[in-house]
Amino acid sequence: MKKFLKEIARKIVRGAIYAYCKIIHRVKIEGQENIPLDEPLIYCGNHRTYLDPPLIVVTAKRHVRFMAKIELKKNPFFAFLGVVFDGIYVNRDSKDITAIKTVLKALKNGECVALFPEGTRNGIEKGEKVKDGAAFFAMRSGAKVMPVGISGGTGKFDKVTIRYGKPLDFSTYDKNDKDVLDKITEEIMENIKKLAKIMEG
Repeated sequence: MKKFLKEIARKIVRGAIYAYCKIIHRVKIEGQENIPLDEPLIYCGNHRTYLDPPLIVVTAKRHVRFMAKIELKKNPFFAFLGVVFDGIYVNRDSKDITAIKTVLKALKNGECVALFPEGTRNGIEKGEKVKDGAAFFAMRSGAKVMPVGISGGTGKFDKVTIRYGKPLDFSTYDKNDKDVLDKITEEIMENIKKLAKIMEG
């Protein structure tokens, strides 16, 4: 019964967030046809505002478990979303083995997880080093990476576009290559930047 009630709550919350995004931000969704529906996926997007995680959750066409910093549990709204959508919390001050095992188990079971390689909001603009977590999970699990680009304004009533690219398959990469995580991370970020229309230089 508990699982059934969570499913009901998930549908209600997803519908409410979707309506908010459509009405307040006039969200445009592109590339949903690229999303496989029958295999584990690692969703990776650029991170600009607090809207990004729920926006991906309600447009991903799959049940997505987001990785999030444990500090978000202090916010009642995000703590609630974490319960409803089976969030995976990470302690960023240490190597969180429990979170890593949870993600790998979820992918092994055919589930989908989502994370932001930037590690923080506007990490690309800040010039921070991109995290290689997505690359690590892709190599360890064999799951494909679904690049996501979010663009548009960041104000309350600004229009936002979310784009889903083609899934990235890294199964042919040499696991013995010591630079493989950096190579995969770079390819993931290049795809995200193109989808988000982020220009550098």
